[in-house]
Amino acid sequence: MRKFAMLSTLAVLSCAGAAQASEICKAHDAAEWMSKDAITAKVTALGYEVRKVQEEDGCWEVKGMKDGKRVEAYFDPVTAELVLTK
Repeated sequence: MRKFAMLSTLAVLSCAGAAQASEICKAHDAAEWMSKDAITAKVTALGYEVRKVQEEDGCWEVKGMKDGKRVEAYFDPVTAELVLTK
């Protein structure tokens, strides 16, 4: 019975985390977004070695390296503010 309760709790927490993932960045009109080249330039200036840039969860998701470590970072598509790093 305890295992079932624990698994149920974990399942609920996992679903809650997935729901929050889609709300990382504020919603912006597509016309307001900076270009892929612009975000790449900004992030490179911050010391990232950019390997890949793509739209993810309403943000620019940047995969690459920083300080010798792999990083997955999410940036606001209009301000280029760092909102999450994994």
